[in-house]
Amino acid sequence: MNKYLKSFLYRGLVFGGFGPIVAGVVFFYLELSLPEFSIGGRDALIAIVSTYLLAFVQAGASVFNQIESWSRAKSLLCHLSSIYAAYVITYLVNSWIPFEPVVILIFTLAFVAIYLVIWLSIYLSVKALERGVNARLNREE
Repeated sequence: MNKYLKSFLYRGLVFGGFGPIVAGVVFFYLELSLPEFSIGGRDALIAIVSTYLLAFVQAGASVFNQIESWSRAKSLLCHLSSIYAAYVITYLVNSWIPFEPVVILIFTLAFVAIYLVIWLSIYLSVKALERGVNARLNREE
């Protein structure tokens, strides 16, 4: 089995359990803040399974950034696409957004914008750290 596929599956299995925990915390606070809030067993089960799968994909997809033979653009596109698909499917299955083209377009635009802001922030931070480490290494020589 490909080492990257193994890594994807391992990361997904290790961190997938955090999805249902987050869903439980959200439901807990919704119940505290909205006295009329209630969730049925079917909806709870769908939320648990779908947030597990969402966390699984999100954790596993980080492997795309470590495939050295891929260009940065290919890694970014695969990471973005897999996470976007997981989020949009989860949101639609749980009826957290309606299945309407305009709503999905707005969700997509917001998702891509937020994704790119976060990605760019992390990228620039890593590059700055890299420059600092290289500068210190060059001074020590």
